[in-house]
Amino acid sequence: MTDSKSPLIEINAQISAICEQSGRDSGSVQLLAVSKTRTVDELARLADQGQRHFGENYLQEALDKIAALQGRDLVWHFIGPIQSNKTRDIAAHFDWVHSVDRLKVARRLSEQRPAELPPLNVCIQVNVDDEDSKSGIALEAVPALAAEITTLPNLRLRGLMAIPRADSGDNSRGAFRQLAMTLSQLRNTMPSLDTLSMGMSADYGVAIEEGATMVRVGTALFGPRTA
Repeated sequence: MTDSKSPLIEINAQISAICEQSGRDSGSVQLLAVSKTRTVDELARLADQGQRHFGENYLQEALDKIAALQGRDLVWHFIGPIQSNKTRDIAAHFDWVHSVDRLKVARRLSEQRPAELPPLNVCIQVNVDDEDSKSGIALEAVPALAAEITTLPNLRLRGLMAIPRADSGDNSRGAFRQLAMTLSQLRNTMPSLDTLSMGMSADYGVAIEEGATMVRVGTALFGPRTA
């Protein structure tokens, strides 16, 4: 029997409560378990509790986990920086990519997506705070890249992703609000866009209040990393 006090149940309850307080449907936010550096056994335990969506940053580590957990009907999200020489494996093994930040990578993902698979769901990564240390494009560059991606036959543009400055709580609110406004403007011409991937363990509550539809949570689900 599932432990009623498991982190997964507690976080899902918190997400539902924040949605209700914000006037949103409790099912409008997807919890993405950020599982980089976690073991296959840790992922399997979470999957046994009903978690289906897992986010990975490191390709080879992710491929090993995908192979070990095949048959469990899991949804795999690539959320790390993308090197051009890794796009073939990403296109072949993932359901979502959150970190598209240049047209070259988007084209390669589309060209290398296997024909028997549905279009790859992608989000554009936005560097909302213009940090030199982070991937992503500037807010003002989003519309042009979005328009190009929508022409690629094997990709389905779903929305935007961002990792704001390493603050917590309300300090991230402005960045989340900017990202939500940018998506709202895009939807004037691209009404099918439906995803705001933003918010992590320290600030997912604020992100949901500002419109997140997917929150990426690692430490709060798995506990602190030991390495």
